[in-house]
Amino acid sequence: MNHLSQKQARKLVLASQGIHRETEFGAGYQGVVNAIERLSYVQIDTISVVERAHHHALWNRLKEYSPMLLNQAVAKRGVFEYWSHAAAYLPMRDLRFSLPRKHDYLNGDQHWYHKNPKQMQYVKDRITAEGELRVKDFDQQRSRSDHAWGGHKPAKMALEQLFMQGELMVSRRDGFQKVFDLSERVIPDDVDSSMPTETEHLDHLIMRFLSSNGIGSSAEIAYLRKGFKPRVEKRCKELIEEQRIAELVVAGKRYFALSDFATALNKNVSRRRVKILSPFDNLLIQRQRMRDLFDFDYQIECYVTAKKRKHGYFVLPILAGQQFIGRMDAKIDRKTKRMTVSKLFLETINYSEHRQALVLALKRFLEFNQGVTLIIEQVIIGHKVCSASDVNLIFDSNEGS
Repeated sequence: MNHLSQKQARKLVLASQGIHRETEFGAGYQGVVNAIERLSYVQIDTISVVERAHHHALWNRLKEYSPMLLNQAVAKRGVFEYWSHAAAYLPMRDLRFSLPRKHDYLNGDQHWYHKNPKQMQYVKDRITAEGELRVKDFDQQRSRSDHAWGGHKPAKMALEQLFMQGELMVSRRDGFQKVFDLSERVIPDDVDSSMPTETEHLDHLIMRFLSSNGIGSSAEIAYLRKGFKPRVEKRCKELIEEQRIAELVVAGKRYFALSDFATALNKNVSRRRVKILSPFDNLLIQRQRMRDLFDFDYQIECYVTAKKRKHGYFVLPILAGQQFIGRMDAKIDRKTKRMTVSKLFLETINYSEHRQALVLALKRFLEFNQGVTLIIEQVIIGHKVCSASDVNLIFDSNEGS
C-alpha cells in the first residue's frame, strides 16, 4: 500500500483538477469540452451575485475563457445538461452513463415529480410538432385543483419530468431559461447511447472520479448516490486486483487513485498563484474532503439565515498555490460595474508573501465579472479587523480603491 504525505496528496488533487494549469485543456469551445471531459461535470448554479458557478469554474481552468464558449460547446453538442450530484454540464461522450438514472425516473424507481401522463403527452406532442420550446411557451397558470403537482405550473413539471426521464433534453439556454427538444434531435448520431452494464457504470464512476480528483474514498466516489458506496467499494477492490487503480493512505485515511498516479505528482503545480474559486467549484464541492486534505473548513452560507452567517452570503474561497489562505464575500452591481467585497477574510500568518498575487487575482476576477471599480470594505486577519489600506490592498484609480 502506498503512503502519501498531505502535501503530496494536495499536489495530486490540484494537478488532476487542472487548477493553475490554464493551458492544459487548449482554447476556444474545444477547450471547454476538454475541461468538462476531464472534470466529468461542471455544476450549474442559479445564484448570480457574481458570475455563475459554471462559468466561474471554467474560467479558473482556461486561459482565455468567456461564457459564449460554453454556449458554443452546447450548440456543437460537445456537452449536454443533465444531473450529476446536481444540475450540471456533462461531456456528450459520456451520455450513455446518464441512462441508468433516466431509466429509474422513467420506471418510477426514483421520483422527480408525480407523473401527469396527460400533461406530459401534451407537452411532448407540441415539441414534436413545433420544435424546441421553453416553459413560457406554454400559456398555463398554476392550478390548485391539480392535485398531482400541488399547484405548480403543469407545463413546467411536465417538461422537467420528461427531461429527467430522458425523453427531452435541454438543447440550449435562452438567457438562463431552458429550451427543450426531443432527445433524438439533440443527441449526435455518432454518440453511443446504449445502456451500460452495472460494471461499466461503476467503472465509469470510479475512473472518472479518480482521473479528475486525483484520489478518492469509496464514500467520495459514491457522493450523493444512494446505495452506491458498497458497490463502489467492492468494484474498487476488483480494480486493484486488475492493477487499474491503487490504494493509498493519507494521514491515516484510505483512498484510491489511478495506477499511474505518480505521473500526476510529477506535474508542475504553482506554489504562488492565487485563485478565487466558486463555492461550487469541482475542487471543493465535498466539504469534508477539504477539511481532510487541505485543512480548510468551508461552508456556503447563502442557505443560512443572515443572523447565523459567519462569513457572508456568497463566500468565495481563495486558493494560494496549494493551500487556502482565505475567503471573501463579493457582489457585482452590473449597472454600475462596481464590485463590493464586504468582507475579505485572510487566514494565514504568511499573508504578505501572497499579497501581490492576491491583488492580481482580485483584478482578474473584477475583469471576469465585467467590473470597473473594486471596493474592499473590510479585511479580517484572524480576529483583527483592518481596512484595505492597512494591509496594502490598494488599487489604482482605474480599478477603484
